[in-house]
Amino acid sequence: MSSIETPLGICKNIPNLISSFVDTFVDYSVSGIFLPQDRNPPHTEIPQTRFEKPERLVAIGDLHGDLDKSKEAFRIAGLIDSSDRWTGGSTVVVQVGDVLDRGGEEIKILYFLERLKREAEISGGKILTMNGNHEIMNVEGDFRYVTKKGLEEFQVWADWYCLGNKMKNLCLGLEKPKDPYEGIPMSFPRARADCFEGLRARIAALRPEGPIAKRFLSKNQTVAVVGDSVFVHGGLLAEHIEYGLEKINEEVTGWINGLRGGRYAPVYCRGGNSVVWLRKFSDEMAHKCDCSALEHALSTIPGVKRMIMGHTIQDAGINGVCDNKAIRIDVGMSKGCSDGLPEVLEIRKDSGVRIVTSNPLYKENPNSHLAPDSKIGLGLLVPAEHVPKQVEVKA
Repeated sequence: MSSIETPLGICKNIPNLISSFVDTFVDYSVSGIFLPQDRNPPHTEIPQTRFEKPERLVAIGDLHGDLDKSKEAFRIAGLIDSSDRWTGGSTVVVQVGDVLDRGGEEIKILYFLERLKREAEISGGKILTMNGNHEIMNVEGDFRYVTKKGLEEFQVWADWYCLGNKMKNLCLGLEKPKDPYEGIPMSFPRARADCFEGLRARIAALRPEGPIAKRFLSKNQTVAVVGDSVFVHGGLLAEHIEYGLEKINEEVTGWINGLRGGRYAPVYCRGGNSVVWLRKFSDEMAHKCDCSALEHALSTIPGVKRMIMGHTIQDAGINGVCDNKAIRIDVGMSKGCSDGLPEVLEIRKDSGVRIVTSNPLYKENPNSHLAPDSKIGLGLLVPAEHVPKQVEVKA
């Protein structure tokens, strides 16, 4: 049937179906993944901040563009099978941010996490993804830690995305898609000419209201309370909590969605004492951590006994300081960082806190637990200066 057989063409009655087909085509072309139907509210909704304590909670640190290491972290926790499908049941997972930068598979990780989110929901589980400083930097257009492969991946995404828009433009019943490159310069004085197209694609994708930012990053929490643990990428001070955890999530989401105006993130996401940059509780030498500031902050969140954070690489692996009230889970697993062995933190209602690791020094350690009410670290969860360095292991 020709499109001229009706005034508005054959697409008049099926615009949503055509648009959905094109989106699925673009998604698969970019990521190699077919996403299950999204059962979550639209991405303009404010991310939830507080969650009940689950039977099993798993925390995963910074991923930085390394898809293989990301999958390995999920796999050692028993969350996915050999086909990368969700096997975690009702487990709640928190990934503390920094998916972006330092690697060349950033978009593929975003799609991987999105598919797992949808599969987990079907099984009664949940995956929470968070904004790290590198998500904030990229939305602001700060690309200091972008790799050449990272630029290339975004350029490939942009090519498919623009092709999808052209396909939608052929359908008279669909609203004309917005040009993702609108307002972006063709060249950049301080960049190499061979990087121009990748930079343009990255800006288009990740700036406030950009397609990747709006679709994926706007769903992220910037701070989350799960049971008796508070999660944040860098750290929380009492002033942040006084400002309001829900307010922080609402405002950051609004900024990423382009609803608050301006290129730059809210002030509490910028600078050394911000929620995504703070390192007061992350120094590998326990005596350098500000335990008094930590205890003050925790005391202002009812029912919370520990803060779990990423951001600062722990060469010795996941560890706790300040009587395990601060647990640091960034092990630098990405090959773009220190190529550390994947480790994840597990918290169970019935058996407390433990570390799941691929490190052979501890893999069979029966004491790699922390009793729920213990005030000193046991097994792996001890001040970092007392933990042996990781060693390379051949799988």
